[in-house]
Amino acid sequence: MHILGLNAFHGDASAAMLSDGQLISAIEEERLNRIKHWAGFPGLAASYCLNGYDPSEIQHVAISRDPSAHFWHKVLFAAVRPASWRRSAARVGNLVQVAAIRPGMPGSLLGQFSRARFHAVEHHRAHLASAFFASPFEEAAIVSVDGFGDYTSAMWGVGRDNHIQIHGSTQFPHSLGIFYTAFTQFLGFPKYGDEYKMMGLAAYGEPRFTAQVRDVVRTVDGQTRLNLDYFTHHSHGVKMTWDGCQPISANLFSSKMIELFGPAREPRGELTTRHADLAASVQAVLEENYFALLNYVYQRTRQPALCLAGGVALNCAANGKIFEKTPFRELYIQPAASDAGTSIGAALSVWHEHLGQPRSFRMQHAYYGPEYSESEIRSELGSAGVLARRLSEAELVDRTAAAIAEGQVVGWFQGRMEFGPRALGNRSILADPRRSDMKDLLNSRIKHREHFRPFCPSVLAEAAADFFETGYPSPFMVTAYRIKPERQSGIPAVTHADGTGRLQTVNQESNPLYWKLIRRFGEITGVPVLLNTSFNENEPIVQTPAEAIDCFLRTRMDMLVLGPYIAVKSRGAGTPACCGDTLVAAN
Repeated sequence: MHILGLNAFHGDASAAMLSDGQLISAIEEERLNRIKHWAGFPGLAASYCLNGYDPSEIQHVAISRDPSAHFWHKVLFAAVRPASWRRSAARVGNLVQVAAIRPGMPGSLLGQFSRARFHAVEHHRAHLASAFFASPFEEAAIVSVDGFGDYTSAMWGVGRDNHIQIHGSTQFPHSLGIFYTAFTQFLGFPKYGDEYKMMGLAAYGEPRFTAQVRDVVRTVDGQTRLNLDYFTHHSHGVKMTWDGCQPISANLFSSKMIELFGPAREPRGELTTRHADLAASVQAVLEENYFALLNYVYQRTRQPALCLAGGVALNCAANGKIFEKTPFRELYIQPAASDAGTSIGAALSVWHEHLGQPRSFRMQHAYYGPEYSESEIRSELGSAGVLARRLSEAELVDRTAAAIAEGQVVGWFQGRMEFGPRALGNRSILADPRRSDMKDLLNSRIKHREHFRPFCPSVLAEAAADFFETGYPSPFMVTAYRIKPERQSGIPAVTHADGTGRLQTVNQESNPLYWKLIRRFGEITGVPVLLNTSFNENEPIVQTPAEAIDCFLRTRMDMLVLGPYIAVKSRGAGTPACCGDTLVAAN
């Protein structure tokens, strides 16, 4: 039984393939067409997932949108607000595109699946399914929180075995995600997905505007309520574009926000203490409302385990405090908790809830994207004119760990690509976390990011409790735990301004080669931690060997480890050279 899952005409468009209940492949469209957060139809991603399958083998296609959901609520709301109709035209067009997706639709790859059944899975139900059905729990509370999807901004319930029971939801126009996005825009970060920038900036401020921000949003009895005077999305509508590009949204905040908090910051404008303090205040109020919702869900369900999904579930600063601020004692957040993961959730929902199949899948890693053979890697190195040396695995690990310990910056490209927004050791740039200057060095030579954005630590799972106050596993880099005070000076490059680190715990079973590299670095330095950031430079994470080589050559990276091959740059002119005593042409 093969099910193709799709997140289409929505941010982070993606595709996933489920075979007999097991996830076989999953990838975001942006990794293939190189347009960040792309929001059209995920044709390239679907083609990748379908590679090797006969079209007649695809019995079901699941899309993580249901345009008919809450239909009369939408009609009634629009009927009393004619001023919003014109700006809502793009949304209507988007819904029409979603509604037109059918197996057999002419002019698309789905035209090959005339016998497949189509399933429209409501957006947040797909989120919940992606969280629970991929988790290790037989029973758990489930919560999804984001901006909006199918007229809903949050949904919660309980998962038991192969069923999900919905207990409640929050409907348009109220949304904790919209609250956070509006302030992200207000602080001069207008692009889709920029919320993580405000989260990073918050660590540099003091929450002195908390009282004022509390007037903007509150959560009582599981319901988030916005003070709509501060917003425009409900009254005049918000112009949005999806198809063929990164999603673009006009400002969500009204003039009242300017009256209370002063002028909005211009993109790329000067960042002041006021901006950092406002970011800290917004983060504090987000956490208050987030935990109010989670505590309400716990009171209603009494489940010790919690599964989270939705864009707000990627707020690692808040997630790192869940054990402190709520009674939950077990936590699972899958690596693509954002909208990309709904392609998995839609497929899992059909498999379990529609077809009634038992659970057997656990998402214990994120490596579901493309991989490349040694011959393909060798060919790309040769085409680029890069001289490299092939090493055994033991030599590769030893040489790479030693180079990082010496202060070199390494591009690390191995195995199947990660699904989700984080590089988790297969498409990563690696560096020494012990160097206090490494953050500035990476930004000046490769990443060119804002100074307030942190870099993340990958730590051996068995050593996490030695460095972090919370030792609970965090394999997908979606929680930020406080680093023990006595350890912070030893790993300054991955210690954020608030003393936390957005960690990835690495175990031997999930990624044995990356685990061996971190272990070897620990043997050399006494610190089994690596600085890990995504392998890219202002672009989607590199996906192919050619993209990795291009990024290596155009930046001031020191070393490239591409499968079993290592190449370094000459210290003088920065031209490609081989790392060994004997030159070995890659081709």
